[in-house]
Amino acid sequence: MFDLTSDTLLSAVRAWVDIESPTQHVPGVNRVADHAEALLRGLGAAIERTPGRDGFGDILIGRVPGQEAGPGLLLLGHMDTVHQPGSFAFRRDGGRAYGPGIYDMKGGNAIALAALQHLHATGRRPRLPVSFMMIPDEEMGSPSSRPAIEAEAVKHRAALVVEPSGQGGRLTIARHGIARWHLRTLGRSAHAGAYHAEGRSAVREMAHHILALESLTDHPRNFYVNIGIVQGGTHENMVPAECRAICYALVPTAQEEAELRDAIHALPQHDPDVRTEVTPGLGRPPFVKTPAIQALYDHAAALAREIGFEVAGERIAGGGSDGNFTGALGVPTLDGLGVIGGGPHTTEEYLDIACLVPRTRLLARIFETLGPGTAGL
Repeated sequence: MFDLTSDTLLSAVRAWVDIESPTQHVPGVNRVADHAEALLRGLGAAIERTPGRDGFGDILIGRVPGQEAGPGLLLLGHMDTVHQPGSFAFRRDGGRAYGPGIYDMKGGNAIALAALQHLHATGRRPRLPVSFMMIPDEEMGSPSSRPAIEAEAVKHRAALVVEPSGQGGRLTIARHGIARWHLRTLGRSAHAGAYHAEGRSAVREMAHHILALESLTDHPRNFYVNIGIVQGGTHENMVPAECRAICYALVPTAQEEAELRDAIHALPQHDPDVRTEVTPGLGRPPFVKTPAIQALYDHAAALAREIGFEVAGERIAGGGSDGNFTGALGVPTLDGLGVIGGGPHTTEEYLDIACLVPRTRLLARIFETLGPGTAGL
């Protein structure tokens, strides 16, 4: 791709978006991997493709050579979306383009590859090797791919994540974590009329736990604990013998994550005849801004000014991404390098077409310039 224009870049984005790929539709996710693999092979990338497991699609890595040897840059993107096939289709309306996953995050994947294609077509290469890693299950918490992401991250100098930009173009320099816990209370059933005293209510015990856990919520600290699913009992005239609940929490730092974990394990037993079981669920660790991340952000912001635009600042994001895993490992991570738009996870998901050229140029310059002695690497 010699010329970076809005039309050529939008066409590249559409090629990704037109392949529908909800997480659990493995053939669709793998067709996205096929598309990315073909583009990466065109750059001379060495391809590593790991067959999917646990009901998810493949993990794809394309290793693009750099001018300098040694540890390089890990570029992270995900191929899956939350949209079921046929929910809506690509369309252009004025300065916006709509489509499933166009903002989160196929637009980012497309412009990152376009940036590498542009360098390749003009006889240039990234300064450092780039490992272009495509994940099949991010929208479900990356359960099958987290070990692979973490194993790759520690081999690289820095991680770049092309999740969408927030708040009109801000780059993400930290993310709150997500913690999930599954709770189960086990009591004893009895007829709620004739033999009520013989029963031991699992629902009543769970109610105490819900009040205790939700009381941890501290809005000024951005620490939110929510019991969003509760299931218990089988009939209104039976003392419920079992109850299940899922605790979902936004944890801005490791401190809040530890507070929740300690509280879960210290839940008091209100009824001595009711047992409580707790099991950790899928989560994402928080990562905070470090001096190394600040240096990455400052470098990207300076490059944007050279190109002729502002990145609109930095932000701490509440939603999770695979950058949570890399950042939590201490790998300098700059997230939110993808497209500008809105409406994620809705049928009005869109990107601003005007952002495609400058954001692609920014990625190309980041690839060209990041190396030892630059941005603290």
